[in-house]
Amino acid sequence: MKLKFLSAVVALSVATNAFAEDAVSEQKTWEVTSELGAIITSGNTETTTLKGGIKVQHNLESWNNEYKIDGIYKEDEVESDNGSKEKQRTNEKYSISAQGNYKLNEKHAHLFIYGSHVSDYFGSYRSESVISAGYGLRLLNEKTMWLSAEIGPGYKHFTYPDDSTETDDSGKLLAGESDGEVIALGKLDYNWKISDNARFTQLVAIEYGDTNTKTRSETALLAKINGSLQMKVAYNITNNSDVADDKESTDTETSLTLVYSF
Repeated sequence: MKLKFLSAVVALSVATNAFAEDAVSEQKTWEVTSELGAIITSGNTETTTLKGGIKVQHNLESWNNEYKIDGIYKEDEVESDNGSKEKQRTNEKYSISAQGNYKLNEKHAHLFIYGSHVSDYFGSYRSESVISAGYGLRLLNEKTMWLSAEIGPGYKHFTYPDDSTETDDSGKLLAGESDGEVIALGKLDYNWKISDNARFTQLVAIEYGDTNTKTRSETALLAKINGSLQMKVAYNITNNSDVADDKESTDTETSLTLVYSF
């Protein structure tokens, strides 16, 4: 099974290589990275699943833009009350985001505008949409490592799950209802080039609001297999300060994926 999976990934890389070479020759300002692999989760869901994503960077004279799409989906075979086995969806989550960075005259500084949407069928919130703007600055800029920070205000719109047990101040059940609030966002992004073939990254992002404060962390190690293919080991933590009684506040993900850049 593992050999078939790796073979499929390599085949996908070879198939897209020709397209990548054409795209680069036509417009070198585009950088595309695809990611595919297995993931083990714990928290609100505990299962082995499939993880995939695409990141596109568009580098212009005055703007650096980034677009991301990520997805997780899994079906497990479970035993029903009558003893029969059937396939059941155990985890499903999709996210899309876009960020535009406008370069300032100040070295390694920018203004940004950011928007994202997350659809999570098994999370603390059924969906979350965020829009924000702010200021970013590179705090550390060395030959083999750099650290950047971003901060700014934003607005979040979220929907409670249909099976949520969360209630408002009057005791009314909030299942399926939507709400929104002004939030403050902060992000730290650290990269360390350990060698020509290895890189360490650490990302921490916080969305602070009166209803809920969401903290995300990704710790990753990337090892180059060849010029375009890398292996990535990552550990993700997502914490929500306010969740329903039947939900856990912290979800973790440990993943091993193949990353192909073109």
